[in-house]
Amino acid sequence: MKEQFSFRTVRKKIVMISKIAGIILMISYLISTRLPLEADISFLLWITLVTLLVIMIDFLLGRFISDPISEICEMAHRAARLDFSLPCQITSKDEFGELAANLNKMSENLQDTLEKLEKANLQLEKDVQQERKLLRERKELTDHLSHEMKTPIGVIRAYAEGIQDETDEEKRQKYSEIIISETERMGTLITTLLDLSALENGAVSLMPERFDFVEFVETIAGRLLIDMPETDFELQYKLPENKVFVYTDKQRMEQVLNNFIVNAKKNVSPKGILCLSLVEQNNMLHFSIYNEGVSIPPENLSKVWKKFYRDRSAKYSGSGLGLAIVAQILSMQNLEYGAENISGGVRFFFSIPITK
Repeated sequence: MKEQFSFRTVRKKIVMISKIAGIILMISYLISTRLPLEADISFLLWITLVTLLVIMIDFLLGRFISDPISEICEMAHRAARLDFSLPCQITSKDEFGELAANLNKMSENLQDTLEKLEKANLQLEKDVQQERKLLRERKELTDHLSHEMKTPIGVIRAYAEGIQDETDEEKRQKYSEIIISETERMGTLITTLLDLSALENGAVSLMPERFDFVEFVETIAGRLLIDMPETDFELQYKLPENKVFVYTDKQRMEQVLNNFIVNAKKNVSPKGILCLSLVEQNNMLHFSIYNEGVSIPPENLSKVWKKFYRDRSAKYSGSGLGLAIVAQILSMQNLEYGAENISGGVRFFFSIPITK
């Protein structure tokens, strides 16, 4: 029974207003004609009642019809401008309320769709930029590789032709050794370059494990520095006496240490100092290696980590890939690293968190 008399539809509300208006008109007519009043007073009373009736009908129509329509129109205008900040405030149980709820739901769906499109566009823009970057790097890589290959290929060709014309067996053997050496150099360059490219493109992932970094450094330093009698420099080192554990990729960190130590060993001046240190501080393990010798021009300190960079003032010129690999491996782990000129030489360093 309650549902029968509820105002759940606009039609019922209009019908109810019409009935109320009719009843009030009838009552006003009866009052103005049946009461023992003078004609002027009776007419004035009737006019007053009709005026009140018009005001009431206007209020009810505005409340139930005009206001919701205006609210819905305003909502539609905002949606047309893609402004979904303010939802429709109609909460009635009639068709207007249902329409407002559907409009709000549609606005939410449109807003979600627009946000997804915006994210997709941003991702697409990033992908395009990444693709352009990869194309530039690929061209740069091809140009550098072509340049790097010219020298060993030229050497191999020259000595191969020399073998054909040379009758001295000793010289032929020497030419063969040079050819093998240059071939190995090309193989190493290509392997290193492919490894660096895989690291940069994310084709390989790190495989961290927990291990004692002090023993790890001692083993590598011993192999590259201590167990080599032909060294022409003074080796100094400072390592913790206790075990210090880290959690990182052991194989990749071996590449890092190898490149740092080999770089320092090849650039230390004759009879100069090569100092390797490992220091615990604030739950971090700080590695550094210093070689006495020619310093790096300050404007080039940040360039040493780039592919194929070579310092013309250095006594040794390698492939220009070792420190680039170091930078890539350390960057993949968000580890701080750097290079600086100090006390007549160069120091390379990085820091790694200590794990329990």
